[in-house]
Amino acid sequence: EVQLVESGGGLVQAGGSLKLSCSASGVFVDTHTVTWFRQTPGKGREGVSSNSRSDGMQHYSASVRGRFTVSSDYAKNTVFLQMTSLKPEDTGVYYCAARPGYRPVASGGVFAASDYDYWGQGTQVTVSS
Repeated sequence: EVQLVESGGGLVQAGGSLKLSCSASGVFVDTHTVTWFRQTPGKGREGVSSNSRSDGMQHYSASVRGRFTVSSDYAKNTVFLQMTSLKPEDTGVYYCAARPGYRPVASGGVFAASDYDYWGQGTQVTVSS
């Protein structure tokens, strides 16, 4: 059984930092692309950052580039999202999702949610102004 478990969310003031973790079981993050999505009240579900095993690159949405960093610890089978300079508009539920790395990136791009096979339950991030 595949499980992705997010942790590390919480309440933080604007300008602060949080580090999210996505711990995987049943799949290996070194062979799967793991991508962070967020669900926000205003914009719905959007891709934030991806540790792509299809092209070996890290991808970031324009809204978080320069502030968020995705990394992984293969020994712990975990992918992290370091978030800095947080803004109130970063508030939302953050999910990690996984897809096999051997699969080419879908035509919708690395942030096409429909291309992911496995999802975590999400962790809430709230940034106060």
